[in-house]
Amino acid sequence: MNKGSSFKYLLKEGFKNIWSNRMMSIASAAVLICCLVLCGVAILFSLNVNVALKSIENTNSIQVYLKDDLNTIQSLQVGKEIEALENVAEAEFVPKDEAIQRYVDAMGNSGDVFDSLYGKDNPLPNAYRVTFDDLSIYRDTAEQIKQIDGVQKINDYFNVARILTLMDRIALYGGIAIVAFFALVSLLIISNTIRATMHSRQLEISIMKSVGATSTFIRIPFLVEGMLLGLFSGAIACGLIIPAYIAIVNTFNEIMPRLSFIQPSSVIWWIIAGALVVGVLFGLGSGLFSIRRYLKREGGNSLG
Repeated sequence: MNKGSSFKYLLKEGFKNIWSNRMMSIASAAVLICCLVLCGVAILFSLNVNVALKSIENTNSIQVYLKDDLNTIQSLQVGKEIEALENVAEAEFVPKDEAIQRYVDAMGNSGDVFDSLYGKDNPLPNAYRVTFDDLSIYRDTAEQIKQIDGVQKINDYFNVARILTLMDRIALYGGIAIVAFFALVSLLIISNTIRATMHSRQLEISIMKSVGATSTFIRIPFLVEGMLLGLFSGAIACGLIIPAYIAIVNTFNEIMPRLSFIQPSSVIWWIIAGALVVGVLFGLGSGLFSIRRYLKREGGNSLG
């Protein structure tokens, strides 16, 4: 048997093994898909948090929202008080109608739906976009602005940073625990699937050995079975992760345009490669694990 024929035979046997235990194969793939998706989500979330935190570190401005009952003159007076602070480089006034227009533009809407929100019915407050000179005293300056009469609140990105950091830690430790659980379950199910196939083909294995087939040649179809399950699982995981990630990043780009996120175009191929490679390696590892356990139970006679 030449190499090409051997490869076709081993691949065919791998598919045959999966089909002969298709219910367990589906269960194995489903659990492995969950594991890969959760792992991918945890990694992408952590990477994006790091990128967002770096963008926050480079942010030298905040949005200052004024109280609703201030008239135009009072609003301008607040702006003068803000500009008088030592660390303030610029305080740009953002009227509420301009703010609602920016929101409409960001939503990609023609504006008809939001027509009633212009003028006195506008729910957004007047605001100032304040730029700082020295980021090292960012917090002190922000606190000084809060004390100015007429300031309702400020959009402080350092609070966002603290929330993102906390979420990153929760995702890290929670993700590790959940992924470890699903990985163990997946390992056991795939191993049991392959062992069931080996047990059902015990007579065939004995015949193959009697006609001179090597132990390695007999083992390979079962390893191929595990690798194919991993490959299928990785492909499906990609089909779930990539569209979801594109939708999430596009949404956050609209909601928080001042924060940076990893764009899908720069990581799609990494997601595909990672999911497929990890899936195949996991399936291969499950195959090796199941064969070792089978041989140990059978005393090493079946494939030894």
